[in-house]
Amino acid sequence: MKPINRWIPWCIAIATLVAMGAVAAFQSLSRLESAVAERRQTYAVLALADDLLVAVVDAESGTRGFVLTGNELFLQTYQANIGSIASQFKDLQTQTQLHESQASLALVEPLISAKLAHMANSIALRRNQQATTSVATIAGGDGMRLMDAIRSHIRNFDQVERATLAAREVDLQSTLRRMFLVLVAASVFSLAAAAAFAAFVRKQAGLHLKDRLHEETRHLLELQRDSQIALEKANLALLVREEMLAVTLNSIGDAVIATDASACVTSLNPVAERLTGWTQAEAKGRPVAEVFHIINKETRDSATIPVAAALESGAVQGLANHTVLIARDGRECDIADSCAPIRDRTQAVVGAVLVFRDVSREYAVQQALRDGAALVQTILSTVVDGIITLHAAGGRIETVNPAAERMFGYTGDELRGQNFSLLVPELDQDQRNGSLEYYSASDEARASGLGREVLGRRKDGSSFPLEIAVSEMWLAGERYFTGILRDITARRQAEEALLKAGALQSAIFNSANFSSIATDARGVIQIFNVGAERMLGYTATEVMNK
Repeated sequence: MKPINRWIPWCIAIATLVAMGAVAAFQSLSRLESAVAERRQTYAVLALADDLLVAVVDAESGTRGFVLTGNELFLQTYQANIGSIASQFKDLQTQTQLHESQASLALVEPLISAKLAHMANSIALRRNQQATTSVATIAGGDGMRLMDAIRSHIRNFDQVERATLAAREVDLQSTLRRMFLVLVAASVFSLAAAAAFAAFVRKQAGLHLKDRLHEETRHLLELQRDSQIALEKANLALLVREEMLAVTLNSIGDAVIATDASACVTSLNPVAERLTGWTQAEAKGRPVAEVFHIINKETRDSATIPVAAALESGAVQGLANHTVLIARDGRECDIADSCAPIRDRTQAVVGAVLVFRDVSREYAVQQALRDGAALVQTILSTVVDGIITLHAAGGRIETVNPAAERMFGYTGDELRGQNFSLLVPELDQDQRNGSLEYYSASDEARASGLGREVLGRRKDGSSFPLEIAVSEMWLAGERYFTGILRDITARRQAEEALLKAGALQSAIFNSANFSSIATDARGVIQIFNVGAERMLGYTATEVMNK
């Protein structure tokens, strides 16, 4: 047998083994490429999830800033992210291939929709000048709970994807080792066939492997660079949020003090610095009781700071009324505040935030209002004229002073809600007088202290003459009348007595047989009786006041 023929079976066997090795190497290489593609896909999905969460958080930060300050600049962040959230979520659903990850996204979708609706509602309330309601909407915790639920499901999604990534990483390493073993075996068998051929094959395989490894390394470096860029973006977004938070705290009109879990101060906003007399640099790290010194206004005893209770119970705490803050320089001011716990992602209490404001002016205004109301009530209770307030629509009585109760014989409870015609019947009898505007005092009567005269009716059914002056007023957009009533019975009796006396005097003078002429101090004739007319030939009309 020719030597070449002897090598034919070996060559065939070696070629077969080499072909098998090549097939195995090709399969390993294909698996390697598939593993690399899967890992690249996983990294892309994780990056999309991070971008989605960052967009939702940025939109929430912009919403909070706008609700708390009313500054439209905060809405730029909200508007920059709100339009991309839906598309980012759609891309994430499309890119996600794992069933468990898709299940997590199915839970996230309604939460994101609810969160977007909550933010839109808060912005709408703030734009409609309902600042208190919008702040209460955020302070109610619904938005925070939605955000925490979104973070939780995204975290579950991230864990599933990273677990899959770890498994794929193990598979990739196994594929690399298997491919390396196949290549080594192929090289060994190639060396057995022919050193030169083996060297050539080894060289080519080595070059190919080097290129593949170089390509894989390049891909890994690109992925690492993309991850670094994503991390830098996240850090930048975090810095932006921190700056926005600082701007928000500095622009809030209330004083804000934040503490750690040990009730030591971590930050103060400018209003808190002004009210406490401490700068942030001086107060940072000090116990909150040293910076926030409060006492009871009435007893001057030290008041309990709600920070410890908030840290211990994890619930919002309020401050008792009549609390006074004593600043570092001895200044005092009345304050009202509340304290809420600060929680981390695991819901553990890591600190507290104390929000308070100077209410000295409010207390002063409230006291002035109380004093004014007491003065008005005292005047209404002591004035001799009856004062009745009634609603313009329907003439229903609203308030009655004690003088009116005595005048008509009714109690205030009996008159409230009754029609004013119960006291002045002619309101029902005369359509012309049906509107209380008819009884409004004229300018001349008001100047002389007089009003229009009507007949009043007491509880016992008796009637008596009244003088009424009606004024119009508006309260809370509704029209009212205030009627000032004066019993003129005594005045009428006095007038009748004077009329009777005058008539009697006139009869006496005119029936006398003698002449009678009377003048005042200036010599002007005031009395000229019939006897004087007959005697002098003048009539009384001609000489009176001459």
